[in-house]
Amino acid sequence: MNKVVASALEAIRDIEEGSTLMMGGFGLCGIPENLIAALREKGTRNLTVISNNAGVDDFGIGILLQTRQVKKMISTYVGENKLFEKLALSGELEVELVPQGTFAERIRAAGVGIGGFYTPTGFGTVVAEGKETRVLNGRPYVLEQPLRADFALVKAWRGDGWGNLVYRKTARNFNPLMAMAARTTIAEVEELVELGRLNPDEVHTPGIFVQRVFQGAGYEKRIERRTVRRRG
Repeated sequence: MNKVVASALEAIRDIEEGSTLMMGGFGLCGIPENLIAALREKGTRNLTVISNNAGVDDFGIGILLQTRQVKKMISTYVGENKLFEKLALSGELEVELVPQGTFAERIRAAGVGIGGFYTPTGFGTVVAEGKETRVLNGRPYVLEQPLRADFALVKAWRGDGWGNLVYRKTARNFNPLMAMAARTTIAEVEELVELGRLNPDEVHTPGIFVQRVFQGAGYEKRIERRTVRRRG
């Protein structure tokens, strides 16, 4: 089955107001830049976005915050974004903060069909409020539920028409987990190759998890914060 679509706008054609989206990336590395830009252009609002972070003020998910298209963020780290802070403190943006390991495992649990899991992380803190707790082998644990989404928007280095994906280095981050945890997965790739070009042993996300794929363009690959050492 050929899953290739012509553009990012076509790929997000059925993302409706109020949808829950997963967006891959860590900082600004491996983010679905073209899909985020398409969402901004389309103007879809009241979105719940599950992402490790919220980009920066003028890039990544940050551009969706500028247009007030995001209703809620489920994230692990929200620094580097002054607008995020302003919206959260004013009550314009609902925020659910999740410890990063728990965040990753909640997404993985959804992808592999696990109904929930116990973790010691967050016990005795606000993270555990309203959740079931148990003592296992003398250690307290918190029950966490899977994180699922209507759509997962992921970014890969290479992909083919069947939706098989290969990520490059740290751009792999949350993308493979999210690709498994949504009803519909949309992938943008830097290079779309012919069928048979990808070595099966190097495929990180099998095409069975991907419903649409397209070749992106114009990647900026920005650095979140550049730190340099003074010479001499």
